[in-house]
Amino acid sequence: MPDRPAAVAALPAAPGVYRFRDAAGRVVYLGRATDLRSRVGSYWGDLRDRPHLRRMVPQVVDVEALTCASVHEATWLERNLLERSKPRWNRVRGGLEVPTWIALVEGAGTAELRVLHSPDDAPGAAVFGPYLGGGQSRLAVAGLDRVLALSYAGARRGGFDQDMARLRGVADGDLPARVERAGAVLSREPAAVAAALDALTRRRQEAAGACAFEVAARIQAELEAVAWVTAEQRVTAPHAPGTTTAPRTLSRTGPAPGPLATGPRVVHLHGYAGGVLVSFEVRDGRLDRWHQEAADEVRAATRVAATPEAWRTFTREAAELAARLRDAR
Repeated sequence: MPDRPAAVAALPAAPGVYRFRDAAGRVVYLGRATDLRSRVGSYWGDLRDRPHLRRMVPQVVDVEALTCASVHEATWLERNLLERSKPRWNRVRGGLEVPTWIALVEGAGTAELRVLHSPDDAPGAAVFGPYLGGGQSRLAVAGLDRVLALSYAGARRGGFDQDMARLRGVADGDLPARVERAGAVLSREPAAVAAALDALTRRRQEAAGACAFEVAARIQAELEAVAWVTAEQRVTAPHAPGTTTAPRTLSRTGPAPGPLATGPRVVHLHGYAGGVLVSFEVRDGRLDRWHQEAADEVRAATRVAATPEAWRTFTREAAELAARLRDAR
């Protein structure tokens, strides 16, 4: 087994994406991690059950990485980068998870959350996303229905629904407020997200306290899924930060808008630190290109100044990590 690159020890214990380069400077592999330092370091451990990686690792001479705001963001970023360019040792272009959206569909005295495979599948509804993983989205919808009880808060309720509404603490006229709470959670409003996660945590503890361990396990899965869909995720969005393109999110109160409004389809982002310029490209709301190179501060200053303010923290942190990894070689 070859020696582990010294840069591995300089990686943060944070979610992100990483890539390996060979002696010729070519990217040979790109992956994602919940913990960058642990995941990247594992390649220089026991790989007996992964023969293709055993052949790759001796070629690795350099490590590059980006930290992400959440594992969900790292998953999207890996997918975007692999769809744009697949390195030699990656087996799949893109990713295995299915992109989905969640619609908040309202009718005459009714409301429901619905998982979609296209944002256009629920005209007139408020559509949130995209999210990676159909299973995660369905579990999130189940968890939100568990704590918000939208299906029992409507005006058209039979006897069984009325009994369930009482058990769930739903009062007459509750529907608008519960719809508002659902929209706030899916819009990632911090207080609403925290309240939903806290409610699910209490339900899980109650189930465990009653020895209903299968129910508790199911609620734990729902809790993790709600955390997944509400985690910060900037690299794939219908309206990426720093662009002027209109979102494709459908209006809750009016008809679906027409095509995307005019605006830059491609946005270039740059960060600079310690002699390293890191550059990205956001195309139609998807960050899918990542490049870094040595550069002097004068040359980098103009590019960094043109980077939209909403991306400045992301690009600065990327450049600082790139400089740290370079210095650790």
